Amino acid sequence: MKSLILVISFSLLITPIYADDFIVYPNKGQSEKQMEKDKFACYTWAKDQTGFDPMNIPEATSAPPKEKKNNASATRGALGGAAAGAIIGEIADGKGGEGAVLGALTGGLFGNMRRQNKDKENEEAHENWEKQQAAQYASKRNTYDRAYQACLEGKDYTVN
Repeated sequence: MKSLILVISFSLLITPIYADDFIVYPNKGQSEKQMEKDKFACYTWAKDQTGFDPMNIPEATSAPPKEKKNNASATRGALGGAAAGAIIGEIADGKGGEGAVLGALTGGLFGNMRRQNKDKENEEAHENWEKQQAAQYASKRNTYDRAYQACLEGKDYTVN
């Protein structure tokens, strides 16, 4: 589901950037009809040469990273800390109850920190994947644009 949302939002972000693509000027007085014919021919040629079709909706080239399972929690940390604190407190000075309370607080704090770290790692991995996908799309689009421009220039148009 996240991939579908990414692809849709990615295409919405990219499309406006390339909506006006190029300004094409006929150097030899080609008619509007001829210019449209040449543009289509160059679109087809550039697509065939690069394997990239700017008319298609961008697709992910790899699956998004799998989320790392996050079993850490404040509750689990507190329970583990309480048990360890009770045992250590009983051994140290015979006050297992005080050790359990201190252990529960400490364990809860560390359990929560571990959970937050895992969540952050998952979020960073997904953001890195999104950036990678955007960079790959931009690279392919740039190659296509260069081919399209070269074709139109070869047909005697000025392209900006």
